[in-house]
Amino acid sequence: MHILIVDDNEIALEVLRAALEQSGYLVECASNGKEALEALRRGEARLVISDWDMPEMDGVSLCRAIRQGELSSYVYFILLTSHDQTGEKVAGLSAGADDFIAKPFDPEELRARVRTGERVLSLETRDVAIFAMAKLAESRDPETGEHLERVRGYSRILAQHLAGVDKFRDVVNAEYIRLIYQTSPLHDIGKVGIPDNVLLKPGRLSDREFEIMKTHAEIGAQTLDAALQKFPAIAFLKMARDIAATHHERFDGTGYPNKLRGENIPLCGRIVALADVYDALTSKRVYKNEFTHDVARSIIAKESGTQFDPAIFDAFVKTESQFMTIRQRHAETRVAA
Repeated sequence: MHILIVDDNEIALEVLRAALEQSGYLVECASNGKEALEALRRGEARLVISDWDMPEMDGVSLCRAIRQGELSSYVYFILLTSHDQTGEKVAGLSAGADDFIAKPFDPEELRARVRTGERVLSLETRDVAIFAMAKLAESRDPETGEHLERVRGYSRILAQHLAGVDKFRDVVNAEYIRLIYQTSPLHDIGKVGIPDNVLLKPGRLSDREFEIMKTHAEIGAQTLDAALQKFPAIAFLKMARDIAATHHERFDGTGYPNKLRGENIPLCGRIVALADVYDALTSKRVYKNEFTHDVARSIIAKESGTQFDPAIFDAFVKTESQFMTIRQRHAETRVAA
């Protein structure tokens, strides 16, 4: 395990380095967030332990930059901090931190928390399998492009914001954010069961064809539920099933497949519903040109309280600059390709 430690205090860096190297870890050091980002881009670190208070870029800003970046692998982020108030921990979680260690730290606790990070990172092979399944479904529809990558990014942004909202604080934690990022790409897995003449039709669907298309939510839910019945304790299967089943439900109860209303729709489904629609609106399709962010925002605003949970819409409004960043980054990738 290659670990990057970030602190502007040289003594603290050496103490951390010694504690970790004694346990056999490869350790790299940086004195602030900007140096750390450069090290992550050129190096192999998979786990970051960062002080909270630093010049140029503090630990929370570093964590947020990592989560918004395009690193090739997930980076487990531990904040080393004397900030022990609930509001401050919420700020760290909202930025994407995975864990906290209080100052002054105990070396045994440090090593235990690093081992937890190792276990989480070892699950990345599972994440690869999840994403591969999702890409299999997406591969049947050449118009979707980088849809899965964008939707998972938008979903994580919304969840990170909700972690700091009183109403959702007991539900949305670091694990929830990680799970929605991992499982949201499976929202349309049921499209593997939709006939080509419907799925690939170059234009708008007839009423009958649309009814066939709508069955993808049930197909996806049934597929994932079969796996969940065999492995009922696996949290990611439950969230994936809930997302597949409910991302087309509407807050006013007029959606499909089960006409669920309001908070009877699982939170993960309400989050992915908005992320999915935003991406559809701002992407080009055979039957429409892509809309600008402002047009998409206006359309979604009109549906707040009917199609979308107002609380999720509020999170979207407060994070729309991050939505625009993801959209622009993927647009630049397409141009480069």
